[in-house]
Amino acid sequence: MKTTNIPAIDVGIMFEKEIHFTLHGAYRDSRNDLLTGRWKVWCERGSMYLSNNMTSFQIEEGFALTPENPETTSFTLHNVTIGINFHWERKEDQIFKGGLKIIIENEKIATINRLSVEDYLTSVISSEMSATSSSELLKAHAVISRSWLLAQIEKNEALKSASSAYQSFTETENERICWYDREDHENFDVCADDHCQRYQGITRASTKLVEQAIQETFGEILTYENKICDARFSKCCGGVVEVFENVWEPVNHPYLQKVVDNDKNPDGFDLDLQKENAAEAWILGKPEAFCNTDDKKVLSQVLNDYDQETNDFYRWEVSYKQEEISELIYKRIGIDFGLVQELIPIERGVSGRLIKLKIVGTKKTMIIGKELEIRKALSESHLYSSAIVFEKKEIENEIVFILKGAGWGHGVGLCQIGAAVMGDKGYRYKEILNHYFKGVKLEKRY
Repeated sequence: MKTTNIPAIDVGIMFEKEIHFTLHGAYRDSRNDLLTGRWKVWCERGSMYLSNNMTSFQIEEGFALTPENPETTSFTLHNVTIGINFHWERKEDQIFKGGLKIIIENEKIATINRLSVEDYLTSVISSEMSATSSSELLKAHAVISRSWLLAQIEKNEALKSASSAYQSFTETENERICWYDREDHENFDVCADDHCQRYQGITRASTKLVEQAIQETFGEILTYENKICDARFSKCCGGVVEVFENVWEPVNHPYLQKVVDNDKNPDGFDLDLQKENAAEAWILGKPEAFCNTDDKKVLSQVLNDYDQETNDFYRWEVSYKQEEISELIYKRIGIDFGLVQELIPIERGVSGRLIKLKIVGTKKTMIIGKELEIRKALSESHLYSSAIVFEKKEIENEIVFILKGAGWGHGVGLCQIGAAVMGDKGYRYKEILNHYFKGVKLEKRY
């Protein structure tokens, strides 16, 4: 197998004032010294220092550790935060292969793991899903994760060479529209959390099945008109896949379009979900879809242990008292609406997801968007989805806002739970890819 052309990538892992790590085996540092064992790095008066409790010394920006034997050595980063700002956020120790680079970013220590794309994918497939998923799902996910990653590297290079700064935020007196994508990362290619792709080193035990899926799709990517596809994915689309520009920048990708997550249109529903009455009927109903499943065998293939703490991903409901939601919105997005009076859908995407929401308060009325800003405003972490309908009730002399929603995540591209069901039904990985990504070609890049 030809491996000389496999790209290497930089993955941002941790961002803390002080970081502890352990080197398992010998690593050569930027001064050409060999280090091993447990170390601490911290920042003081703009400089970085490294210590192992026996010796301490100052290190330069971009201090790097390279494994002497990449096959047998690894390093552990201690207390890595995973699921940042999501409902299952927690800390854990994580083990990584490859090199370690240390920089200062936003007055914090940042650790960056440098490794090959294929080694990265082995972890991503096991981190994003269970490593015991079906082989066809694993192969489909290997292709889209590889495609997405290489597309982001190309995008990053384009952003660096662009004549004008990338804009992801517009605000007027009456409207704030913003979206969150990976353009935040200037010092590495991708981050390790759900903001990009979930990457947890070799902490998530891989399997022969994952390794086989990587090998059988080695170098394979999706292309559209000879360009690498920005192949997105989310946990559960809720029955209909959303289009790219309704979630991120206003750019149309012909391969990231509306997809009904079924082999046929479900009966009894108007699928023009940009219309309010159609969206309401869809979200309050439970139409047939690949991702509408409670099959624990299939779900355990897709969901890691902490993801299985949530089982109401297809249709769900949360409620807030009027004061609770008013305080929450102020806390989460920093706009003081006073006491919230109304939540009014203004614009929906093709999946019924809200793109724009009007919040009417006693102090201020304003429209916010896009979907992640809405999800951020309406939850202590992130609301499962912006495919929501609102009900305002008086319960025991208190105003209560009831949010009923569909799906888990932004809903663009491959639906992981839907793809898992397709794999279980006997669909091949190329059929799964062609279901979610329209007009694409499968191409071997290296």
